[in-house]
Amino acid sequence: MPKLAAFPKAFMQALCKTGVMSLTEWVDLAAPLGLEGLEYYSGFIELGDAANWAPARRAVEARGMTIPMLCCSPDFTHPDPAFRKKEVAKEIGWIRMAAALGASYCRVLSGQRRPEVSRAQGLDYCVASIEACLPEAEKWGVTLILENHYKDDFWQYPEFAQRMEVFCELVGRIRHPRFGVNYDPSNTIICGEDPLELLRRVKHRVVTMHASDRSLSEGTLEDLRRDEALGLEGYSKRLRHGEIGKGLNDYEAIFRELKSVGFDGWISIEDGVDGMDQLARSVEFLRRTLAPHFHG
Repeated sequence: MPKLAAFPKAFMQALCKTGVMSLTEWVDLAAPLGLEGLEYYSGFIELGDAANWAPARRAVEARGMTIPMLCCSPDFTHPDPAFRKKEVAKEIGWIRMAAALGASYCRVLSGQRRPEVSRAQGLDYCVASIEACLPEAEKWGVTLILENHYKDDFWQYPEFAQRMEVFCELVGRIRHPRFGVNYDPSNTIICGEDPLELLRRVKHRVVTMHASDRSLSEGTLEDLRRDEALGLEGYSKRLRHGEIGKGLNDYEAIFRELKSVGFDGWISIEDGVDGMDQLARSVEFLRRTLAPHFHG
């Protein structure tokens, strides 16, 4: 049976920029939800000091949960080799952070979709960079998970491997027991592509999942494309992280596909931007929807 975790999507500024929320406060907010885990982000202010890693782990485990996944955003598509080398060093540091937190999974990304970098160049940069991180992942018993991502909260451009064809090619080029896919159906919808088609193509490589539901608060996907071309930091104001089960994803079909390959990994919930009650409803929806597919 897959296990549920939550990611503090509503509190990224508070935990990463302003510092007005502590990690202990986030744990206290999430504990009543009855989750098995909490996904952490490498950019949390408190995790900038390695002396805080062990206490952060203890605070979660004291509430009967674990930290299964560390969400990281390396940027491997910069044309400067020195820049990419620094990003590899960052990811290696995050792998060690993940291990210290007790996480079995550490996210990797491709990087930003810079206009001056071709598809062939970007793929070569990404493959070489991820492969340079894999020995460290193997050393610490951590699996690197590549997400079909949209855009990091603090990036200028969307993900290089956002599109299905690029993502699948990148996944296909890396074959290692410490490498897998973190599947996010909502990010595929943002591309104007079919999340079930992507899942069918990569389901044998999926080891973790982000559960979310997306919608546009205004405008169209074409308007979103124009926003992206401006290269503005963070997410477009047009995008909404909605309550799971109320958006565009067919979770019954998603779980049928995952069940067909024996998936029993972590599902981390990206929700709660409209309050903890919304996150609680998403937890209840996922438990109810998972049950018929993974029990018995």
